[in-house]
Amino acid sequence: MKKISLLFSILIMLTFSNLQAQLDSISQQINGAQRLISTNINKGVTIGGYGEITYNQPENSNGELDVQRLVLLLGYKFSDKVQFVTEIEFEHVKEVYIEQAFVNYNVAANFNVRGGLMLVPMGIVNEYHEPTTFNGTERPSVDNVIVPTTWREIGIGVNGRLPNMNLGYQAYIFNGFKSSEVNGEEGINGILKGSNGLRSGRQKGAQSTMSSPTFAGKIDYYGIQGLRLGASGYFGNTQTDHEIETIDGSTIGITMLGPDARYNYHRFSARGQFIYASLSDTDAYNVITGNDLGSVLQGWYLEGAYNLLPQKNKQKLVAFTRYENYNTHADVAGNLVKNGAYDRTEITTGLSYHIAPGVVVKGDYQFRDNALSQDTVKDRLNFGIGVWF
Repeated sequence: MKKISLLFSILIMLTFSNLQAQLDSISQQINGAQRLISTNINKGVTIGGYGEITYNQPENSNGELDVQRLVLLLGYKFSDKVQFVTEIEFEHVKEVYIEQAFVNYNVAANFNVRGGLMLVPMGIVNEYHEPTTFNGTERPSVDNVIVPTTWREIGIGVNGRLPNMNLGYQAYIFNGFKSSEVNGEEGINGILKGSNGLRSGRQKGAQSTMSSPTFAGKIDYYGIQGLRLGASGYFGNTQTDHEIETIDGSTIGITMLGPDARYNYHRFSARGQFIYASLSDTDAYNVITGNDLGSVLQGWYLEGAYNLLPQKNKQKLVAFTRYENYNTHADVAGNLVKNGAYDRTEITTGLSYHIAPGVVVKGDYQFRDNALSQDTVKDRLNFGIGVWF
């Protein structure tokens, strides 16, 4: 209770600070891929990138230093209407991934057709995950465990804006999560589990299997200055190997919904989101795989932040506090018993020092616990350096 009281005290002070300030619109926020697409060149190659180096120090344990990710963004403009964008990501120095690779065709004003390996539009951070765009050394855990960031799959769809209604829209057909696979002569290997929900099922465009398509969409409203409201949805079944796709329990159904909000008021900013995922047929899935996948995954967070430096200063020193709760056993089916260790709460508070546009130094402390016992989760001190260009 003391932690929660401290959080809301800080949020109240930040909310009522500088009430006469001017509103700042965030309707034009872009991510790395959008920045390349909007680059004003006739034809040719555009280059960008972002990266993070982090230090995590759990309580009473060894710290970990990591070049967590280094990403190279490349774009090529074939014509005024057709572009290709890709992200090549190096994680932990030794792992290489293609995070995005798609063609964008601007059919008409405010209407694009896009196909390839793309980000699934769910929540905030999955699309806006460059290190200078969020507070905290680590991305919010809700956006890591429930969403799960960085979530990308192969698909095709449309995106654009309805300026007269102050709306942005996205609608895509993707391949889905993989839930199970053939395990030699032993039968079925279950990929999804209770601790991290759907995260292990991301196929990431790597020889992805597809037994049925899934749908993802998002609408953003930016008609109120300084405020951006989003509503995301994801619907479909998981994928599995052809040899076992007719077996009851080898796949599950997923309905995921996610409202989110971002608000800027001069030097004050706030954001929050709620993610709810309902999974069907998890009882049969757990029986044939021996796993403990929950039937409902749920998470949310609220964050308040305040820039301690004058607005005219090109640098920013942002103090923030974020409260989040995420539970991969919000509900379970059949005889499965809820695991309190999967009902987790984190309070993260710290500073983000933007020493130049595109360069941030971060430090924060996380108070972490779960419904099972506070002793099973260690609080953590974090530091990081992030760049985006």
